[in-house]
Amino acid sequence: MSNTKFGTLPNIAYSICHNYLDKKIAFKYKANGEWLNLSYLDFWDKIESFALGLLSLGFKKNDRIALISENRLEWIISDIAISLIGGITVPMFPTTTAKQIEFILNDCSAYGIIVSNQFQLNKIYQVHNNIPSLRHFIVFDKISENNFDLAIKTFEEVSQIGRQSKHLTKRNEIIQSQLNNLKSEDICTLIYTSGTTGNPKGVVLTHNNIVSNIEAAGKTINFGESDIFLSYLPWCHAYEHTVLYSAFSGGATIAIAESIDTISLNIKEVKPTLMTTVPRLLEIIRKRINAQIAKESALKRKIFEWAFKVGRKYVEEKFSGRQSFLTAKKYEIANNLVFSKIRSKFGVDDMRFVSGGAPLHPDVNYFFWALGYKVYEGYGLTEASPVVTVTREDDVEIGTVGKPLENVEIKIAEDGEILVRGPNVMRGYWNDLQATREAIDEDGWLYTGDIGYITERRNLKITDRKKYIFVTSGGKNISPQHIENIINQSQYVDQCIIIGDNREYNTALILPNFEELKKLADAIGIEYSNISELVSNEKVIKIIKNDIDRLQKDLSKFERVRKFALLTETFSIDNGELSPKLSIRRHVVEKKFADLIEQMYKFDDFQ
Repeated sequence: MSNTKFGTLPNIAYSICHNYLDKKIAFKYKANGEWLNLSYLDFWDKIESFALGLLSLGFKKNDRIALISENRLEWIISDIAISLIGGITVPMFPTTTAKQIEFILNDCSAYGIIVSNQFQLNKIYQVHNNIPSLRHFIVFDKISENNFDLAIKTFEEVSQIGRQSKHLTKRNEIIQSQLNNLKSEDICTLIYTSGTTGNPKGVVLTHNNIVSNIEAAGKTINFGESDIFLSYLPWCHAYEHTVLYSAFSGGATIAIAESIDTISLNIKEVKPTLMTTVPRLLEIIRKRINAQIAKESALKRKIFEWAFKVGRKYVEEKFSGRQSFLTAKKYEIANNLVFSKIRSKFGVDDMRFVSGGAPLHPDVNYFFWALGYKVYEGYGLTEASPVVTVTREDDVEIGTVGKPLENVEIKIAEDGEILVRGPNVMRGYWNDLQATREAIDEDGWLYTGDIGYITERRNLKITDRKKYIFVTSGGKNISPQHIENIINQSQYVDQCIIIGDNREYNTALILPNFEELKKLADAIGIEYSNISELVSNEKVIKIIKNDIDRLQKDLSKFERVRKFALLTETFSIDNGELSPKLSIRRHVVEKKFADLIEQMYKFDDFQ
């Protein structure tokens, strides 16, 4: 039995849309260079038409329907329509390969698949003969070729079938019947975790799992009718999926970003009040601002440095509850001289960020609070639908990920592992009883695989992934993410991976910030003909080493990186080095650069 207000995802959509009708904009999206609006009423009309079209094609309750697309209106319409007919959405990243698609569709016995365009359809052409359960193929865009004699229909054709079908005369009756027949314990979606090794596992999430998380997260983040939520993270990921629907259920207007590359432009265009993000975007923004400041005159640089020093002190005092009058006055001056001007370049003066998916370095967090933008950290995992904790606006403790949602419990096991219990915890893994038993104990506690502790202020602090903690040959426990976060603060470092498991000391593979290295080379007169020459230059290596040594001076001796290797090519999803949510896949990178790693342990001389 559901203890939520709405019970199921389609009931959220139906209730919210019929509350606002044409009185409010539900979505803003860009087409042919212009922002267009879609009202709540028109949005529901599109959901109904597509759902009726799916019914006419023979889809029924519990059919698994895969969905592979970039963020676009048709994605969310399809997701809700699938749920409305009692189906189970199986979302996948657009970067999923044909072989991975084949495994997932066979594992869940998918009956149909919906893709965005010809490129995604071509993947299906490669493997469809190996998927016996697959019967229906739907594509959002018009297709240019169909050489495989598949019965492919476009999104518009399916919607047209829904509008013109025999159901039309009793449309409202059928829709109400579908809504009433849905149960909170029904499966809503099946999300396959990317996994660091082996094949992905299907996380089974019911309507109650998701809706309980949507409602609790919405209350905590405090979405309202005046909010404009700019969404750029993939909706196929549980994090953005839940926050998207939380914003929607709170009556916010959702603006669909064109891509990650257009974020700065889209912020200026739609002036959002709130965004979800991963730390990497915030780190990039901070580095860009610092790079711009570095170009200014010596006087302006000193003013900027003073302003951010004041800003940090102001934020620290504010969160400790000991705000001094003098610091507040200094901050007022710093805001007028510096921070307000930086915000004006963004095009929005007041904005909230919710950061999740990876640890956010405290320095980055302080930077944005000082700048005048609020950053709330969250923590979760797909198996928990996914939100577990979020920073509270009235109790910000930088370096932590906040308190549990109102309907979620957490506790720390003896070995430091974080355990989670609540209505958001998954039913289990699809067709994998053994893995389910290993993940959830008999009392309903989900074993997250993350290590952390609860602070005196009752906020959760994550220290590492349980499986990422390694032990040096000297018996010292090392938390690599902590060290990586510190080194990533260097202006010359884009990303890094710490190596040291069962080794005498720590080393690092470093992906440099090539733009900063080029500026450095120009500034000190280094000549080079390609990137390889640049990263192997002794002067460059020494400058980077000095910067890394400066950053890790407060680490214990056994934690410090003694040697590092500079890489010449960025990590990519296509090469398997990055997951679809842009996390580094350690095992892939370590395997690829195994020879380079061994060289760092070959000699005793330190770089």
